[in-house]
Order: sequence, then structure tokens, then C-alpha cells
Amino acid sequence: MTALLIAETSVDVDAEGFLTNPDQWNEQIAEEIARESGVPALTDRHWLVIRYMRDRYLATGTAPSIRSLGKESGVPIKELYALFPKGPAKLAAKIGGIPKPRGCI
Repeated sequence: MTALLIAETSVDVDAEGFLTNPDQWNEQIAEEIARESGVPALTDRHWLVIRYMRDRYLATGTAPSIRSLGKESGVPIKELYALFPKGPAKLAAKIGGIPKPRGCI
């Protein structure tokens, strides 16, 4: 575990840059992680997915798979890939300040 400064806030991250403590997350951190990950601006559709991922993780202790995310968030899988290139569930989890979903490479 390493401490990083993101959006002028010290946060704990794992080797892949995922926050290890979801309580350290805020929207400014999300926006900076998104920019660093190739998503220049977060739209309402991005926030819908990010908040869904966080809520699900905080309620159950696990993040949804891409299949569940596509069915339950109201955002179709094809759109998820447009919003979050290179792995929507993984990238949305990272931006949302939660651990990498199980099954993500």
C-alpha cells in the first residue's frame, strides 16, 4: 500500500492505483483519476455508473461484474465501453474509489 497525493488529498492506493479506503474518495479525486486514465470529463452518464458501482460496493462489499453493471445500472454494455474504454467495470471502480472488481484482469 502506498500513499499518493490526488487532487491535493493524500489517499492510500494499491499497486495498481486503486484506493484501498473508499472513505478517502471524493468527486475531485474521481475527476483527477478519470483524467489520468484517459477520460477527460465525467458526464452525467459517467456519474450514474460510478455512483452505482460505489453504492453496490458499499452495500455488499463487492463491485458488480461488467454483465451485472450493464443490466442493473441502466447503461447498456456497449455504452459502458464508450464511456470507460479499456474495461468499464475496472475503470469505473478505479474512478469511484473502490477496489478492482473480482474477475478483472
